[in-house]
Amino acid sequence: MFLDNYGINSKAEPGIGALVIKKVYKNTPLADSLVSFVKNSSWQEVKNHMVELLTEWEFTGWETPFAAMADGQIVGMALIMKTDYYPMPQIYPWISGIFVSENWRGHRISEKLIDFANEYAKECGFSKTYIPSEHVGLYEKYGYRYLKDIVNYGGGTDRLYAKELK
Repeated sequence: MFLDNYGINSKAEPGIGALVIKKVYKNTPLADSLVSFVKNSSWQEVKNHMVELLTEWEFTGWETPFAAMADGQIVGMALIMKTDYYPMPQIYPWISGIFVSENWRGHRISEKLIDFANEYAKECGFSKTYIPSEHVGLYEKYGYRYLKDIVNYGGGTDRLYAKELK
């Protein structure tokens, strides 16, 4: 059974203290804190959408958000979902909504969130995960491979990455 959270040994990474990643549950103080984290973030492009998603709790079954916490404060997040901002219902699970506060970047927190989401996906029976992004060269470092360009519901083009889970 999947652990709801785990601590990461951060001795090799001075300055970040103890980092813990937690699965977020509906109607909990952590869920409320995650909404506040997003509302107060610099993530302008999708902030309103993410706040709505978390407030309305549009997650079903295995879908869920994850929160990365350092010294008891949320410093990053990721989601695992069946659908994302793309008309591709045959492709899932998506790891999306990956965001780390600016002052916490450079500590590989997004990589740890992705690893955590992938472990969760494996426990849910999935053998592959997908990440949509405009970035080139970032997700390849985490074992993802570029599949193709995809068009989102807004008409923009992103890159689709996939990773086989072992």
